[in-house]
Amino acid sequence: MIKTAVLNVVGLTASMIGEHMPLLSAWARGAALARVKSAFPAVTCSAQSDYLTGTYPDRHGIVGNGWYSREDAEIRFWKQANPLVHGPKIWETARAADPAFTCANLFWWFNMYSTVDYSVTPRPMYPADGRKIPDVYTAPGSLRDELQSTLGTFPLFEFWGPRAGIRSTRWIADAAMLVDRRFNPTLALVYLPHLDYNLQRVGPGPAAASDLRDVDAVVGDLIRHYESTGGRVIVLSEYGIRRVTTPVHLNRVLRQHGLIATRDELGHEMLDPGASAAFAVADHQVAHVYVNDRRRLNEVRSILEGVVGVEAVLGDDQKRAAHIAHERAGDLIAVAAPDAWFTYYFWEDDDRAPDFARTVEIHRKPGYDPVELFLDPSIRIPPMTVGWKLAKRKLGFRSLLDVIPLDASLVKGSHGRQTGWDEEGPVCITKSIDLVPSANIASVDVHDLILRHLNDRS
Repeated sequence: MIKTAVLNVVGLTASMIGEHMPLLSAWARGAALARVKSAFPAVTCSAQSDYLTGTYPDRHGIVGNGWYSREDAEIRFWKQANPLVHGPKIWETARAADPAFTCANLFWWFNMYSTVDYSVTPRPMYPADGRKIPDVYTAPGSLRDELQSTLGTFPLFEFWGPRAGIRSTRWIADAAMLVDRRFNPTLALVYLPHLDYNLQRVGPGPAAASDLRDVDAVVGDLIRHYESTGGRVIVLSEYGIRRVTTPVHLNRVLRQHGLIATRDELGHEMLDPGASAAFAVADHQVAHVYVNDRRRLNEVRSILEGVVGVEAVLGDDQKRAAHIAHERAGDLIAVAAPDAWFTYYFWEDDDRAPDFARTVEIHRKPGYDPVELFLDPSIRIPPMTVGWKLAKRKLGFRSLLDVIPLDASLVKGSHGRQTGWDEEGPVCITKSIDLVPSANIASVDVHDLILRHLNDRS
C-alpha cells in the first residue's frame, strides 16, 4: 500500500485558503479540491465516524459528541472507547487487504482500545484531591513516556478552555512526525483542532486571520514531512463554522412547560434526566430531545417548533431520511436556525446553577458548552485569580476553578447544521487528482477516497 497522511484541519473551508494561508494555498494549486456535504450532525465525533467507517450514524451509532444513555439514565459527552463506533473501520479494511498495513491515530476521537497500531489521545489524570493533571493515553503504552519526555507534557489546558491555542495543535503535529519517524505507519490520521477555537470565540472573518496563519505553518510542516518520506497527503476538514448571534435555551423552555425535573444538591440545581418528561442534549446547532413520557411526544414537538431560533424538528421519518435513526438518537432532533445555537442551560437563576457550570467540565455538563472558551469578563485580574486558585490546589486545598462565565451571547461561531457543497462546508484536498471521484462528495465518500490513496499505485 502507498503511505498516506490525512491532516484533519478542523473548521477549514474553501474560502479560507488564500492570503492568510500561503503554504496551504501554494500546495493546493494544481490539487483537487472536493467539497464535502457535511455529516449530520456536523460535529467532530459524527463526522470522523462517517469518514472512518463509510457509513452514517444510523449504522455506526455516533449520533453526536454525546448522547443520553437510556440504560443508566445519564448524559455523557466525549466518550473515548473505540468499540462505541459500530462496524469495521478503515484501518481494519486496509489491514484485511494487506497484513503489512499499519495505522497511527493522532487525536482523532474514540481512540482508546482501538485496533489501530499506534494511538495517541488526551487522557488527563484525576487524583482524588480534585486536581486535573495533563496526560495522554497511548498504544503502545511506552509511547506515552517517549512522547512527553521529548515534546514535554501534552498542553491539555491549551487544547480546550480559555487558554486553547496553537500550542496544543503544534504538539499533536510534532507527535505525529515523531511517531512517523519511529514506526513509519502506512496511514496516519492527524487531528489539528486550532481553527475551531477562535472561530467559535470571534466567528469567521478578519478576526481569525492570525489563527489561519498559525495553523498554516503547522500544516506546511506536516506536508513537507510526509511528502519527504514519499507519502501522499490529504487535507481534510469536518465542518465549517458560521457566525451566530442567538443562543437558544431549549431546556429552559421545556422547564417552563413542566417537562424538566431537577434535584437540589447543596443549593445548586442539577438536571435529573431520568425523572424528566423530556429534556434536550445540546450539541452546537443540533439538540437531541429525549421524551421519557411518550404520551407527551406531540406536545414536546409542538413546543420545540414554536421556539424562536429552531428551524426544524425531526421526527421518525425525518431521522430516517437524515440517516440518524439510531437507538442513541433523541426521540426528536432540533436543528437551529443558521444564526442560532443551543445551550445546555436548564436553570432559571444563575445563583442556582450547578457548581460545574462556571468551570471547564466537559464530562459532567449535560451538553456541549462553548462558553468554556472564555474567561469570565467580570474577573478583574484573571491571571491572579486563576493563579491563586491553582496554587491552593497545589497546596492540597480544595478549590473550584470557577472562572467560566454564564453569558452565552459571548459565542460568535457555531456548527452542527448539515451543509451542502458550498463555501461554508468542509473540504478534501489532494494532489492525487485522479483519485477524487467528483468535485462534490458526501461525508461517507471520504472513507473510500482514503482507501484509493492507499491502494492506487499509478
